[in-house]
Amino acid sequence: MTVAMRLAAVALAAALLAGCGYEDTPLPEEPEASAATSAPDCETPDESGTDPVASYHPGEGVPTGPKLDEIRARGRLIVGVSADTYLMASENPEEGNRIEGFDIEFAKEIGSAIFGSDFNAGRNLELRVITASQRIPLLTAGDLDLVIRNFTINSQRWGCIAFSAEYYHSGQKVLVGASLADDDEENGEYRDPSDLAGLRVCAPTGSTSLVNIEEAEPDAKIEPAVNHTGCLVKFQRGEVDAITGDDTVLAGLAAQDPYAVVPDQEPLSDEPYGIGANQEDIDLVRFVNYVLAEMRDGEWEAAYERWLQPVLDPEGDDDVVQPTPTYGR
Repeated sequence: MTVAMRLAAVALAAALLAGCGYEDTPLPEEPEASAATSAPDCETPDESGTDPVASYHPGEGVPTGPKLDEIRARGRLIVGVSADTYLMASENPEEGNRIEGFDIEFAKEIGSAIFGSDFNAGRNLELRVITASQRIPLLTAGDLDLVIRNFTINSQRWGCIAFSAEYYHSGQKVLVGASLADDDEENGEYRDPSDLAGLRVCAPTGSTSLVNIEEAEPDAKIEPAVNHTGCLVKFQRGEVDAITGDDTVLAGLAAQDPYAVVPDQEPLSDEPYGIGANQEDIDLVRFVNYVLAEMRDGEWEAAYERWLQPVLDPEGDDDVVQPTPTYGR
């Protein structure tokens, strides 16, 4: 890559950081990345025997409740999303900087189910661009109705918020430069996390990816960023050697930089994605689970085939299906 091409790639990634969502949804200013890790201060509930991915059963018929009444009276559903996670939720400059991607398809389906045939995404769906570390604080404060932002379900987070049933099953992997993925073992070929000892690794502040990579290779030098686009900027500037995150996110980063590679590797972890909500809004969680169940009629498969399959499974060899919901709360 020439210097000009590399600078252009950096400028493109920086532009994504500074972009906007829907016309009435401006991006907040990028906050400073803080500590290497900032796991949410949630007290893990005593739920011995409860599967962490278990959510609330939608029940019979269409769920109702006070939170749904509040949203309908307000006239819009407020959802926290990413705007720089290519394929999952990112701005499309050719469509007026609208945010689009796999996650956004779920926000539209839920909004449409709440408002019915009169649903208009520009009027009834407010997408607020947030960072990974803002997900739980904004939900607990009641500033958002839902968060759909590659949000991993785990027991600790259930101590602060509530989750829908799992809507996608991802796994954490590592992205490196092409020189570490050229099958030359004498050149530091990346095989597993032990190869990251002494290398600089980036992941978003507040993400489980940081915690997992610190546990997998304590001698890796952690260099956090606000989000994965920030990691890509660091990578292209030569400030980090590797980026770690969910395979969905890394696939989007690799698609933006021909010198970034996700080598064949075993996932570091299972990452069951859920849609986050305030703990008090159980009726809304039941409703989201009702919508997820309805999406088994083809909407989930269409979203996957449009956004993720072309990059994650271009040959269509993998039998990827919507996760089977687990209920029990």
